[in-house]
Amino acid sequence: MQDVISLAFPFFGLIFLGFLAGKLKNIPESGLAWMNFFIVYIALPSMFFRLLSETPIEELTNLSFISATTFATYSVFAIAFCIGVVATRGSISESTILGIAGAYSNVGYMGPGLTLAVLGPAATVPTALILCFDNALFFILAPLMMALGGTDKEPIGRTLLRILWRVFSHPFILATIAGVTAAAFQFEPPQAIDKMLTYLSGAAAPCALFAMGVTVALRPVGRVPFELPAVLVVKLIVHPVLIYMLLIWIGGFDPIWIATAVLMACLPPATNVFVIAQQYGVYVQRAASFVLIGTIASVLTVTGFIWAITHGLI
Repeated sequence: MQDVISLAFPFFGLIFLGFLAGKLKNIPESGLAWMNFFIVYIALPSMFFRLLSETPIEELTNLSFISATTFATYSVFAIAFCIGVVATRGSISESTILGIAGAYSNVGYMGPGLTLAVLGPAATVPTALILCFDNALFFILAPLMMALGGTDKEPIGRTLLRILWRVFSHPFILATIAGVTAAAFQFEPPQAIDKMLTYLSGAAAPCALFAMGVTVALRPVGRVPFELPAVLVVKLIVHPVLIYMLLIWIGGFDPIWIATAVLMACLPPATNVFVIAQQYGVYVQRAASFVLIGTIASVLTVTGFIWAITHGLI
């Protein structure tokens, strides 16, 4: 158990320090803008590019792993969406936010820090693949479902163009594409650039976890919806268990890749759940409740999955 605590405590400790700073210091949310820009556009992409570019190309084109994990995430979205349909009496837009809350893990800010701390550099490739394709999935699902629900009033052609732009202009996806291309051509950056990328990679996880804590602290929390427990059970327990069972059933995957997929799936709802709700003006304050309470509850569930992985149960 001491090993589990030594792995989980620094991870959640950084989030807690950020949360404490957000509560104690009267800093407006706009003050996080440059930190978020540094994490999303510079530090995390640098880490993914550096590590992926050093990976054999055959590991980066594992279509069965990509298909299985993305299908599992979509299936969990469908389950949470159905819970939303019952809870909101058929509102497609609100059910979409509930579906996203039940399936969209905090893979950007929390994923790399957790998987690399628990599993080491061998988790880099599956972490990057899940992060890339999960983000792409929700960049596609959110606007399409909102258009179907009548919340997005844009013409369908403009919606599709916006989806393509969001998918292929996102820094995580661009960094993944660049890293895979570099690996395919065995490109090695000059030593000075490689050293800078190493510095940026080292800053990515600590800064992301601290900023995650501050972000959660600054989110306005409204009333706790009665559907929250069911959706959080889907997110924190059903999602990782489903991915584990699917990967084991298909077979042939490296145990590190399976453990990475489980850790990425057991993370709490992404802060993007609140961002998407705010963007469409749907379920905003309750979406903040999902992020905050889900992050607190994940201290227990994520630690439990770390214990299962470190004791060979997963």
